[in-house]
Amino acid sequence: MSDPIEVPGDPHASPFKLVIDPALRERLRKALLDLIENHDQELEKCAADGFLELDSTKEYVELFARHLRDTLGTKDGVAYLLAACGFPVAADDVELNRQTRWKVQR
Repeated sequence: MSDPIEVPGDPHASPFKLVIDPALRERLRKALLDLIENHDQELEKCAADGFLELDSTKEYVELFARHLRDTLGTKDGVAYLLAACGFPVAADDVELNRQTRWKVQR
């Protein structure tokens, strides 16, 4: 049995830097940035075409966040991220309610 992963004491340090392949993290970061850019372009197009009325920057950010949440909360959204990271998975095989398994440090 392997020892638990030691998490750094710095509260700003990410434990994922210790356990996740840096290349995978970079592919995930790029996929997320591409998704953000796509959502931004679509909202901009809807506003420019007169299909979306925005009264404030706050409203734009709220809509933008909702659209991202709605996308990332779907099997297709997670399948997109998995494929972008090199793991093509059918959307039907995506587990949306994956449990986080925290290790207790002693």
